[in-house]
Amino acid sequence: MQNNRIEKKFHQLKAKKQKGLICYIMGGYPNSKACERIISSIVEGGADIIEIGIPFSDPIADGPVIQEASFRALQKGVTPQICLNLIRKTRKRYPDLPIVIMTYSNILQKKGFRQFMEVAKEAGTDGFILPDMTIDESKKYLEYSKDLELASIFLVAPNTSNLRIKKTLAVSTGFVYVVSVFGTTGMRNSFNKYTLTTIKNIKKLSSNNKNISVGFGISTPHHVKLMSNYGADAVIVGSAIIKKIDGNKDGSIIQLQNNLRNYVKSLKAACTN
Repeated sequence: MQNNRIEKKFHQLKAKKQKGLICYIMGGYPNSKACERIISSIVEGGADIIEIGIPFSDPIADGPVIQEASFRALQKGVTPQICLNLIRKTRKRYPDLPIVIMTYSNILQKKGFRQFMEVAKEAGTDGFILPDMTIDESKKYLEYSKDLELASIFLVAPNTSNLRIKKTLAVSTGFVYVVSVFGTTGMRNSFNKYTLTTIKNIKKLSSNNKNISVGFGISTPHHVKLMSNYGADAVIVGSAIIKKIDGNKDGSIIQLQNNLRNYVKSLKAACTN
């Protein structure tokens, strides 16, 4: 996995003493053309890694903002193939940009796990986040990920036992996705002390210095600084970006691009120690 763009990016960030900024967008949302331009704005703003969601009808890990985006995307006919085409275009434009797919196991099962992963790899994907994939059921998935040199990114929650954390650290590649709060994704005003405890504990249990990325609820430069100070190697921002897309009431894509670019710049500025 050493040649993976994700690992390379974290290596570069650590050399610069910076934290990473991972930005999530829903594939094909609010429409395919706008989505391409949104990705460009986010990258121009300084995003280090792009996480592209493939809409699913039962997104159990997602909060109301991303759930609504997923449902709307499905209503507009967004398919996994459309999302993979988006990844192809993004990869062509940004050869070194790490791209991660976040979706649910059913999407892969429908085509066949390995077949889907092969096509995703060919399109330019660097790894997968499957929130409903448990480490107990992941044997084949991990085999395919290793064969195809794709990152297998697992989630760790505040209530995950130490034994489970160790198992997750052992199989996760690229980075470990640390859930900052109990519950689903979504914007929050503050974080409890257990978030700090969780990050510190995972860092302590990580014998091979895994990259720790924290998500769920992060939306401001202050949150980014907070998680960075807690020891996170990167932060993940999703719902706040979708909310800005939803808030673009006048429909001006240029205005939306400017807003997103400036917003991401403010988050990235907080990633520098």
